[in-house]
Order: sequence, then C-alpha cells, then structure tokens
Amino acid sequence: MFAQWWATGEFWATVFLGTDSYREGGMSGSMTVVEYVAQRFVALGIGHIFGVPGDYAFPFNDAFDDSPAIQWVGCCSELNAAYAADGYARIRGAALLSTTYGVGELSALNGVMGSRAEHLAVFHLVGHPSRRLQRIRAVTHHSLGDGDFNRFIPLSAAACCVSVELTPRNCIAELERAIERALTFCLPAHIYVPEDYALMPIVGTPAPMRHLDEMPRGISDATELRAAVAAVLERLAKAERPLAFVSHMISRYRLESSVANFLERANIPFATTPMDKTAIDPTHPLFLGMYSGGSMAPDVQRAVAESDCVLDLGGVIWSDLNTGFWSDQVDQESLVRLMPHDVQIGEDSYGPNWLGDVLRDLAEAASLKRFPAAQIPEPPPSPTLAGSANDPISYARFYPRLQRFLRAGDTVISDTGTCMLHLTAMPLPPGTNFYTQTLWGSVGWGTPCSLGMCLAAPQQRTILVTGDGAHQMTAMEVGTMDRYGAKPILFVLNNSSYAVEELISRTTGHQYNDLAPWRYAELPAVLGCRDWFAAKVTTVAELEAALEAISQTDRAAYIEVVVDPAEQPHPLPGRMLDTLYKTSPPRQD
Repeated sequence: MFAQWWATGEFWATVFLGTDSYREGGMSGSMTVVEYVAQRFVALGIGHIFGVPGDYAFPFNDAFDDSPAIQWVGCCSELNAAYAADGYARIRGAALLSTTYGVGELSALNGVMGSRAEHLAVFHLVGHPSRRLQRIRAVTHHSLGDGDFNRFIPLSAAACCVSVELTPRNCIAELERAIERALTFCLPAHIYVPEDYALMPIVGTPAPMRHLDEMPRGISDATELRAAVAAVLERLAKAERPLAFVSHMISRYRLESSVANFLERANIPFATTPMDKTAIDPTHPLFLGMYSGGSMAPDVQRAVAESDCVLDLGGVIWSDLNTGFWSDQVDQESLVRLMPHDVQIGEDSYGPNWLGDVLRDLAEAASLKRFPAAQIPEPPPSPTLAGSANDPISYARFYPRLQRFLRAGDTVISDTGTCMLHLTAMPLPPGTNFYTQTLWGSVGWGTPCSLGMCLAAPQQRTILVTGDGAHQMTAMEVGTMDRYGAKPILFVLNNSSYAVEELISRTTGHQYNDLAPWRYAELPAVLGCRDWFAAKVTTVAELEAALEAISQTDRAAYIEVVVDPAEQPHPLPGRMLDTLYKTSPPRQD
C-alpha cells in the first residue's frame, strides 16, 4: 500500500507541502485543490452553489464562500439543496451541490438521482474525512463506526455518470474528466476530496478555463456521420407523412435552434410529450400539439399513427406517465432515433455521432426533401372563465385564470401531483418554459426547484404550482428564497390531502392521505420573508383580486388557494390502474 501511494506522487506532495522544494520542483504554486475547483467552476459559468455546510466539507465551503464570483446558497437540508441544483441546471445547463461526508451526501441522494433520471449535469462535491484519519481507520462521526470510509462512495457514484477522488496530483486531470463526462451525457458527477488533500497545493499546469459553451458535448466519426445522414435522408426520401418528436434532451444540450432549422428546411411537423412540453416553443407554426399516447389530442394521435417516418429527436422517454400508460401508437418500423451520440434505425446503429453534427448536416444536405404543408391543428381558443365571484375555487375555475395570468417568457413549474395533469395540457404564451419532474416524480421537488430557477434566471418570472402535500415536505426553502433575493410566484393548492394518492388508489378516504392543517399564507412571514405579497383565497373573486395585485408588482408572491373539498379526485378506473401497476391477472376479453 505504501509503495502504491509513493508511486502516485501523493507521498511527495505530503512530504514537501508548503516547502520551497515543493514549489520549485515543477509543481504549481500556492493554489489549493479546493481553490482550483472553485476557480474552474466559476470559469465554467456557474454562479451559485447550493448546499449545507458540514465539517468535512469546510474546505469546499470556505473556497466558494471566499470567491467573489460565485454565491453560496445555504439551504435548509441537503435534499432541498439537490432539488435546487436540479432546477438551476435546467436553466443554466449545469449546477453545483455541496455536502459533507455520509449524512449530508446520503440526504441529497434522492435529489441527485432525480437529476440522473432527467439528465441534468449536477456536480455533487463531497468533503471526506482526511486521509490521515482513513489510514488509521479511526472511528469518526458520520461513519458506521467500522473504520471503513468507502461505504458511501458506491451509493453516491450510482447516482452519477462519473465518480472521482481529487488529490493534489490528479486534481487537474480528474476534475476535467468529471466535467467532460457530465456535460457529454447530461448527467451528475460525484467529486469527493479528503479534507487534508483539499488544502494542499495542486500539482501541474492548470487546464484551460473553458466556459460551458466552449466545452465539447460529443464527437462524430466522419465515416459514421456520412453514413448516418445518408440513412436518415433515404428514409425521408421514401416518406410521405413524416413527423418528429422533440425530446427534452434538445433543451438539455441547447440544440433548439439546430432542431428548428432542420425541421423548417424540411417542413416537418413536430409534437412533444408532457416531459418535453417546451423543448421547442409550442407556438412554433410546425407544432402539432402534445402527445401522450391514447389519452389526449385526437388530431395528434391520428398524425402519429398515420406517419410513415417518425423522427425521435434526442430520445423520448416512452414511460407510463409520459405516454399515456404506454398507450403510444408509434410504428417501430417507421421510427428513426437521432440520439445524442448515435443514430438508430431498425437494427442499425451509427456512431459515435454527435446530434448537433447530425442535425447540421441534415439541414444542409442538398438532397433533403421538403414536404408539403401538414395539417396543423388550430390553436385552442382562450379559456372560458367559469364561475361567479362568490363561488368557491375549483380546478375548473383556477387553471383558466392562471392561464390568463401567464406572460410570454415566464418559467412555469409543476410540482409532482395532480397539478401536473392540468399544467401539462395547458397552452402557454410564446417563449414560456415549462418544467416538471415527469419521470422521477419526487413529491416536494417543486419548491426548492423554483429557488434554483429564480437564481438561475432572475430576470424572468418564476411561477410554481404545488399541492399542499408536496409543499409541506420542502416549504422551509421559502425562507431561503427571500434570504437570497429570489422573487417567485408560488401557488399552493390547499385541499388538505395527498390528492394524487387518492387519484391512484383503488379506494378513497384513507387516513394516511390526510395532512396537518397548516396556515399556509402565514408561512412567508414566519419564515422571515420581507415585503412578500401573501394571501389566502377561497372564492373566485379573491383569486382574481390576488392575480391582479401580483400583476401590478415585481414582489415575491405566495398564494394559498383553498380548493373546494368537492374537488377531491376519485380513483382512476380499475382497468387503467391494472395497466399502470399490473397487480391483477391480465383480463381475458
């Protein structure tokens, strides 16, 4: 073991730490490992780091807190910090999360796993006990008491596409490797540093301080690229009714303009699934509408079923909640998958091919066929505002008024719950971004996520709709929002229960779905928020007055929307629940 340590050069870094011979021996000067990490992420373009301080992570905490170019955002829990980083990455393309060893990193793990499921480059920085403590197998706090300090590494690594331990000697190369892999695959990275190594000077010449926009996101082999483009063009040449699905991966890789250019040159209409709702602006003239299998939009269903060439741009998630309980009717023979790093047609795969290169070459191909105009459904009419002034608030009275309240360029967030059903189907103004956690579906994600999004794009209105059950899990971050100057608009739907659980239960009235009766509208004041607009609304008139007041100010707003108890959802039909959960024997119809 000593020989291996000596051979890596870490022995020499330890022996000569802080001495003239260390600095004069071809190793870089006084920049420590954590200072280098902070400088590299600042150069990448990340302006905030979310976390909870912890003793083993103090070197990270200090390095970022001392940097004038990045803001430390202290959250109320590591899980909430991970959710906030998730939201930040959706807007800015990457995010930073800091936790301490063991208790902190495991608390964040659900949030980091969500970022993996939904393809977000979150860099999870974990401070570990010093190598000195590890070598003597000391029994320390935050451990299992067995002297094994590697217990949690596989758990954190499982949420990420890469896991690296930074030392003075490998810091430059390994950090660059972690950044490149996370950005190439749009997945989290696990980066951990023992506390003593964190404070040692780095060894070697720093890497070029490239910005996020300058980092390579994929590579293409010239021969494979020509073959892939030719194969796609051949499929399109034979097609009469092509159609494209634009997936969320297009926005993750910032390829919106490339996709729009290709689709416009070929005049190919496109649809999106709920997870991909605003991957390209749904007010685009080629937008067919939302597709969720057989559960909505008959015109779009028909177009998908009749298409003889379906282009999957980026990789649609064909999941239960995203495609109508797997009721999609895409002909697999007609499917052409343009994935981020390869092209798949039938049993043929072409790669490595970076999707940006494929889209560029397709758009520029002289043989690209231009298709006749497709039948695009008319935009839906403006919503009807049901209900009179004194009526209690129902979903049918709330959502149309919310839709009218939205403006072009807003960021709209749906927490996991029944609000997803309404918001994913709601038409939005031009340039509006919509986010929900369709695949991972972690209840409570929305409130901390909106914190991250507010800080990522402070010039935009950030609007969250969350249920009271989800909000109770993470509501403490409302205080964090005010602390760091975030100005969200929060709508908390108070129906006194986990309504989504009632929806997917086979029976109703279970006590375990009941919630504690919080006085939600008082929370901003209790949590220290200053100059927030806060209100509890129970009638249509009160709701409209609150929306009007918010429209006239740039203050943060918190609206408790008391929903008529008669709106409690009934369980989905038994046949639908059987399809979703497969707990009953298959029906013999």
